[in-house]
Amino acid sequence: MPDCLEVTVQRRAARVSLNRPELHNAFDDTLITALIDALSDAERDPDIRAVVLTGSGPSFSAGADMNWMRAMARASEADNRADATRLALLMRTLNFLSKPTIARVNGAAFGGGVGLVACCDIAIAADSATFGLSEVKLGLVPAVISPYVVGAIGPRQARRLFSTGETFDAREAVRIGLVHRVVPTAQLDAEVSRQLDLLAKGAPVAQREAKMLALRMSGATAASAETLDALNAALIARLRVSPEGQEGLGAFLDKRPPRWAEED
Repeated sequence: MPDCLEVTVQRRAARVSLNRPELHNAFDDTLITALIDALSDAERDPDIRAVVLTGSGPSFSAGADMNWMRAMARASEADNRADATRLALLMRTLNFLSKPTIARVNGAAFGGGVGLVACCDIAIAADSATFGLSEVKLGLVPAVISPYVVGAIGPRQARRLFSTGETFDAREAVRIGLVHRVVPTAQLDAEVSRQLDLLAKGAPVAQREAKMLALRMSGATAASAETLDALNAALIARLRVSPEGQEGLGAFLDKRPPRWAEED
């Protein structure tokens, strides 16, 4: 397993920790691949009953890594589409994992980090955690994570947060349905353990079928998600290479306001 990810197993649960604390556990292509592999390993291991996803250090995940964003800003539309398709595969793998998943949200979650939270079956956040879907500030949209975020918070809240790009706290996250419980940071591990205790009482085949039942009743299947992923990957690729996307990414990387945010 690459150094960007740590996987430990305890009490028949795989704890998967994003391990780039100096970069707030931001995504790049290596981390995305490592996460897909770790989740696939947990899927195949009959001794694993649940997966806990968390971040090392003070953050859960800040979304896209700046160097990765810089490379994508220079890449072609086709390369951007391939890149977005890979991120979409990660989200789909997590969302449709047959075993229960818990997001242990220990700190800030932005962009793709919010997507990971939305894909987990159970989300427990520290009261210090913050969240944001700030893509519009870059001239982009949260395309590949949108099916899962909208599934968690509903279209009404998504229309607001996708459009404003505002940062919100853990109490707001629980109010809108992104997370299930908020606890003091010192109690985060105890609450995750409590959830694992509850899961341990359930029959594994029944839990798998219960999860798929809930997804199916909401209209989500792996096949339909794959179709949406292709459309959303094409959308974000088109926006990244558009004039507005290039201006937004360039402004972010140059640490300056984009033209549309400049004062008159």
